[in-house]
Amino acid sequence: MHFITDRKRATGLGASGSGTTRHWRLTVTSVALVALVVFFVFSFGFALGMPYEEAAAFYGRPFPAIVALLTFVVGMYHFRLGSQVMIEDYAGGATRHWLVIGAICLAYLLLAIGAFSVIALAVRPLIVPAAPLVLPA
Repeated sequence: MHFITDRKRATGLGASGSGTTRHWRLTVTSVALVALVVFFVFSFGFALGMPYEEAAAFYGRPFPAIVALLTFVVGMYHFRLGSQVMIEDYAGGATRHWLVIGAICLAYLLLAIGAFSVIALAVRPLIVPAAPLVLPA
């Protein structure tokens, strides 16, 4: 027989039975986003008025591309966790399940779009060398 005390069964678990894992993940992603958003705002603000070719060259460097990509990844993961908590708190029944699935799909869709955009912009100078723009006469 396997005997386990009530305290051993309840240690680290909240009322939902999953403990504080989701709250801890939200806290960690919040702290990570504080630093990432500061770096992202400065790097994006620097590239804001640039023409496309200069912005592509700017995001072709590792630091701005990595900061932008990490900001998208951590931000969308934080969005996924936060929206799931909010939906579970305020919705019920089958509506809750469909809203959670929709929020998770939206988070991953936005993450894929953002990651693809940053990666495409970062590797473009490696694949397509900058050529002078020739307009037809």
